[in-house]
Amino acid sequence: MSGSLTDVEFVVRNLSRTVVDNETYFGDLDAVVGDGDFGYSLARGFEIILQSWDDYDRTDPGVFLTKVAMALSARIGGTSGPIWGTAFLRMGSALKGKPEFTAADVVAGLRASVAGIQARGKAELGDKTLLDALVPAIDTLEQQAQAGAAPAEIVAAMAETARRAADATASLQARRGRASYTGERSIGSVDAGAMAIAVLLTQLASDWPSN
Repeated sequence: MSGSLTDVEFVVRNLSRTVVDNETYFGDLDAVVGDGDFGYSLARGFEIILQSWDDYDRTDPGVFLTKVAMALSARIGGTSGPIWGTAFLRMGSALKGKPEFTAADVVAGLRASVAGIQARGKAELGDKTLLDALVPAIDTLEQQAQAGAAPAEIVAAMAETARRAADATASLQARRGRASYTGERSIGSVDAGAMAIAVLLTQLASDWPSN
């Protein structure tokens, strides 16, 4: 499996559109135990990416992702801005200077993104955050790539893993973010960030070219 700027552009545009399309849904999920602004904040960031699509430096995939990261960090409010901005920035750093990249490069970049999110949000697996869906999805990516699966198969498997993991957050007690203030009341509802990862990957898998 190898990738290029075209692949990165496809993924970022797809993610951006899905975030904007799911603004209300993500907000409703967050409103159960949070302050309900997750969908709004995320959509305001990613709509800027779509509106300024042609303006970002495309010297290589990493440079493009870095510019996207800067835009997200500047636009998304609350705690989501630093977290999502950091994730894209770490991914951009991993791919900078690589016009062509491998699955191993993507895994390394995503692992770096996780480390950045953990540093920013002080969150660990099991704290009921987006990491609880993202990390298992990355594990699936690595396993599938090593097994020689095609890109479409890899993304579909990641989506399935993320959905199961996001559903499983309903049994967890939130230990980070606004939801953590509700204590045991946070048990019984899924984490909005984790479900967002599942929704994004599910749509990405649905739209991924089959060839």
